[in-house]
Amino acid sequence: MAALNGVSAAFPPGSFTAIMGPSGSGKSTFLNVAAGLDRPTSGTVKLGDTSLEQLSERRLTILRRERVGFVFQAFNLLPSLTVAQNIALPLRLDGRRPRPRTVREIAARVGLDKRLRDRPAQLSGGQQQRVAIARALITRPEVVFADEPTGALDSQTGREVLALLREVVDQDGHTVVMVTHDPVAAAYADRVVLLADGRVAGMLDAPSADEVAQRLAHLGGGG
Repeated sequence: MAALNGVSAAFPPGSFTAIMGPSGSGKSTFLNVAAGLDRPTSGTVKLGDTSLEQLSERRLTILRRERVGFVFQAFNLLPSLTVAQNIALPLRLDGRRPRPRTVREIAARVGLDKRLRDRPAQLSGGQQQRVAIARALITRPEVVFADEPTGALDSQTGREVLALLREVVDQDGHTVVMVTHDPVAAAYADRVVLLADGRVAGMLDAPSADEVAQRLAHLGGGG
């Protein structure tokens, strides 16, 4: 069976979209294909005017590094690096020298400008996820893909991280696409795309958590 089948979706600049559906609905595959991590067997994936499926692996790697940001459930910080070094890592991987002022500004954006010399082990889970968000934003990407960004956090800390993602959309004009199983998290988005069995099963605009939960229940649960 195809992991995704006939899925069509567009994410306008400066929008916050949540991707939801039951376990096995294709959420992770959708995110991986949209981000250029997996290649579709057919169809087109575009970032701006660039068709991803036509790029070589090397060009795809460069595109992901320069034009896409990633936030994961597990934070994926390097424990031996300081907060400042973790934030600056995408620039260094791209052969660019990070300006301390730029790193400071992006750290301040996520409320961690006083923790730049600390290492991840000295931070709470929520603070580590803020570092991961700052790292995703440092290259000024065209889109940030977030895969269950609050999955490892308690509910209060999760809400703080979601409010930060909402802020970077509203105040900074970033585009965020987030996979989540949590209706409360999805309610922070402008739009919720529902997947079931690899197909788009519906869309909700600015829904409440209750509306999302009801639609999910009809699709066969969360996950």
